[in-house]
Amino acid sequence: MSGKMCSSNSVIQAQKLVDQLRVEADMERMKISLTAADLVRYCQEQRRHDPLLAGIAASSNPFKDKKSCVLL
Repeated sequence: MSGKMCSSNSVIQAQKLVDQLRVEADMERMKISLTAADLVRYCQEQRRHDPLLAGIAASSNPFKDKKSCVLL
């Protein structure tokens, strides 16, 4: 009996996989060249707001030490 349960379980899993693959196959996809061009344009437009490129002002940097360390 467990052989039948295991067999029907794998059939159900296979059917779920087939259904998922059908959903993914029916999705409308964009051309990679268009998506890459949009990404480059967006990055160029946002570069002045990017803290990795523009840096962070010392006054607004939450990770800056508040006071210096003094060794005695």
